[in-house]
Amino acid sequence: MATLEKLLQVKSRKGAGYFVLIDPDKWRQEQLTEFSIAAGEAGADAVLIGGSLLLSASFDELVKRIKEHVDIPVIIFPGNTTQISRHADAIFFLSLISGRNPTFLIGEQVRSAPVIKALNIEPISIGYMLIESGCTTSAEFMSNTRPIPGNKPDIAKATALAAEYLGMRLLYLEAGSGAKQSVPCEMITQVRDYVSLPLIVGGGIRTPAEAAAKVSAGASFVVIGNVLEYSNSFNLMKEFAEAIHFQK
Repeated sequence: MATLEKLLQVKSRKGAGYFVLIDPDKWRQEQLTEFSIAAGEAGADAVLIGGSLLLSASFDELVKRIKEHVDIPVIIFPGNTTQISRHADAIFFLSLISGRNPTFLIGEQVRSAPVIKALNIEPISIGYMLIESGCTTSAEFMSNTRPIPGNKPDIAKATALAAEYLGMRLLYLEAGSGAKQSVPCEMITQVRDYVSLPLIVGGGIRTPAEAAAKVSAGASFVVIGNVLEYSNSFNLMKEFAEAIHFQK
């Protein structure tokens, strides 16, 4: 079964899916496998691996090691074309549709597509939308693009609809790593009501209650990253799972 199909089944079965994001640059190598195992045991539905930068040269080996120790899907969330591994179940094939930088709209995709095909990795086409978060995030800085203002849901709606018409399979509303403010619930609801694509929401979500609010607003999948890096708490990972899956 394709990874995307598995994710959509998770949404149908649990109300929403819970993704744990691992940025290899923010963990010691010996911690990564242990953390990934804990995420699966705590109820995460997939592990996302990637970041805006990559300071280590062992990305492929890292993905292989994690994949060998977890039963949930391991999906690459790439910041650039160096973050590709044959060992992943799938890769988020992102187009930064909120910005106007051609490198991240189509340039990186043209360079990476032949590699993804050669390695036989499942690509999941995603319209990636950066949303204003109250600070300059790594994704905003590295992509050299401006995020959609958090108080401009109409821009988000039109952008999301363009992604749907272009044939993308999912939308990702992203406040960014270290965001001061998460994606506004009102924006999530308006986008959810305007398009038929499932929504991934991430960035700046610090509590299980906030994660539950994103699901209530219309998120199909919620991504949790930084707060778990700071706490390294199995109990907190489990609390996020219970909050995100509350519609079951």
